[in-house]
Amino acid sequence: MTDNKIDFKTYSKEYPNEEGFFGEFGGAFIPPQLADAINEVTEGYNTICKSSKFINELRRIRKEFQGRPTPVYHCERLSNKVGGAQLYLKREDLNHTGAHKLNHCMGEALLANYLGKKKLIAETGAGQHGVALATAAAFFGLECDIYMGEVDIAKQAPNVARMKILGAKVIPATHGLKTLKEAVDAAFAAYVEDHEDSIYCIGSVVGPHPFPKMVRDFQTVVGIEARQQFIEMTGDLPDALVACIGGGSNAAGLFIPFLNDPVKMYGIEPMGRGTETGDHAASLTFGSPGIMHGFNSIMLQDEKGEPSPVYSIASGLDYPSVGPEHAFMKTEGRINYASAGDRETLDAFFTLSRLEGIIPALESSHAVAFAMKLAKEMKSGSILVNLSGRGDKDMDFILEHYAKDYID
Repeated sequence: MTDNKIDFKTYSKEYPNEEGFFGEFGGAFIPPQLADAINEVTEGYNTICKSSKFINELRRIRKEFQGRPTPVYHCERLSNKVGGAQLYLKREDLNHTGAHKLNHCMGEALLANYLGKKKLIAETGAGQHGVALATAAAFFGLECDIYMGEVDIAKQAPNVARMKILGAKVIPATHGLKTLKEAVDAAFAAYVEDHEDSIYCIGSVVGPHPFPKMVRDFQTVVGIEARQQFIEMTGDLPDALVACIGGGSNAAGLFIPFLNDPVKMYGIEPMGRGTETGDHAASLTFGSPGIMHGFNSIMLQDEKGEPSPVYSIASGLDYPSVGPEHAFMKTEGRINYASAGDRETLDAFFTLSRLEGIIPALESSHAVAFAMKLAKEMKSGSILVNLSGRGDKDMDFILEHYAKDYID
């Protein structure tokens, strides 16, 4: 940990460096046959991200197609029940397709269009990234292949149906644990075979450079909006920010624009069934430095350095590593990383639903669960939670497995 305050005014220009590193984390560890393709993406992004035509087109899409800006909402009934600090939500569940994922998918598809690509390739866990990318592909008239673990296909049937309706091809990953890591494996393999006509649109701030930077940049619209909205609502900044962490895109999107402000930040990992069972995906809490999927970060790994099996009730969080920028922020001490388990996540899911009429995604419910505990500890002040997605996709799964505990 360092004592130097990170100045956001210069931070986004300094990190990552030209090789894609945030301190010791990041980089591009890729097979030689992908080097030219990755360089093409890097050069293309570095060109269009400074183009007024690209920026104005993305702004138009966000306003007219995505429905941005999404609002900040004060959870008055939930705050009164919990006691302590006041709870607010950044309503990314109201972004078109129901989650924050479309923020970077529209940007990546716009880049693909600029590069003359015909197909978008991606992985998905909970299905929100897959739905968002299928939406972007339909918007731009591109083909779309989505790789998804067989386990997640069964859990997330509504999102699988949405992807197919939008015209995407959903391809099951059938090896290993058949979840998110295996979907990333399969998507990368497909990209190696077809990189001339396609672009890999990674679903979080992970992967080889420039993807962590690119996805982060597209997602900062969340924090930029939220900062302005919160000040307009309350006359002040929030005391704390909370967001769930899988790969970490929604958290990066909220946190980065606040880095230079006196605001505490908490990234919440999935503790799953707890440390006693080992069934969790808390990479930053229990992991160590390692390389996976083309980047160096903190990851859960076995004695051979291979990724460990992971678990979360939320399909979008069961990944054995985390974005390199989050690993960097942990070592810098600027962002606090904590966790929430399955049971408290389910409690938060139903509490928010019944008190505020908002059904959150299970991923987002991890952040809500921690924020409810933090509010009691703080006793006063304000907490802004990134409600990164809505829970439509999770309802069939929850009704099948947890109706006895929470409904019947």
